[in-house]
Amino acid sequence: MHLDHITIRTRDLAGMRAFLLNVFEDLEEYGRPKAIQRIPGHWLYAGGRPIIHLIGAHGYGLDCAAEAFDHVGIDLNGYGTFRAKLERLKIQYSAMDLPEIDERRLFFRTPSGPLLEVVFN
Repeated sequence: MHLDHITIRTRDLAGMRAFLLNVFEDLEEYGRPKAIQRIPGHWLYAGGRPIIHLIGAHGYGLDCAAEAFDHVGIDLNGYGTFRAKLERLKIQYSAMDLPEIDERRLFFRTPSGPLLEVVFN
């Protein structure tokens, strides 16, 4: 089993897109299937796969809540470099070290509120 993708419903599509592309250098935007073009949004790819789907918070889908998800865990390398980047971008974060499982984690919020967790092994 693996994470296929996360869909983030947001009131600020342009801002959320820019934030994610700025913070995560491995993300690139590519097109979306024609069948969903009627829904405002973006697909952000990593490793050739669309792992983050952004959609507007305008009543699409089963849940009409805005800014909907609890948090997403993203596995990355380069803890020190990424932490320095958050500081350079003036993004507030909290750190959690879990030495018993050899992990370090950084938590931060997107501009519109949802929480991201970045895991480093």
